[in-house]
Amino acid sequence: MIQTIRLDHVLREAVRTPYADLVTRPTGAAVRDRIRQALAEPSCRGACLDFSAVGLVDFSCADEVVAKLLLDLPPEDAPYLLLAGLSESHREAIDHVLEWHSLAVAAFLAAGGRPAVLGRVDPDARAAFERIADAGQGTSDEVAAGLGWPTERAAAALRTLALLRLVQAAGATYCLLLPPA
Repeated sequence: MIQTIRLDHVLREAVRTPYADLVTRPTGAAVRDRIRQALAEPSCRGACLDFSAVGLVDFSCADEVVAKLLLDLPPEDAPYLLLAGLSESHREAIDHVLEWHSLAVAAFLAAGGRPAVLGRVDPDARAAFERIADAGQGTSDEVAAGLGWPTERAAAALRTLALLRLVQAAGATYCLLLPPA
């Protein structure tokens, strides 16, 4: 089960503030600790961090909440993590810190909701993600045909995406994870 975690609610609970801005490193650490608790639930296979009611996200909070959360996830059988409801300014801050740490996460922008990869992935993995995002799912053969690549190249890119937990592998098919409705 992928649960939605509304960051404005977590922020208010963690630091008891009337504001919906994620600013300062201590604020980000407190929010990350609450998210970690939710991810530790046995039934939790992943989380969608909902930024839709968050105002500002500064670089230090992006680092504490998203980058350090990804760094803290167990290397094996880690839960999936998605970001949703991102404004362009949220995207810029989060993308910057993920690039710095050589991390990546799947994200959905508030305007239009188009899925994107934030952070650092190689160009082949990024192209394969975009192809899966367009189709919703696909096999190595389908991605290869859509991108004009050899099957082995598409298979390698899709394996990378699955290892980074940016897509979910179900047999030979790779699926885009979507935020809960």
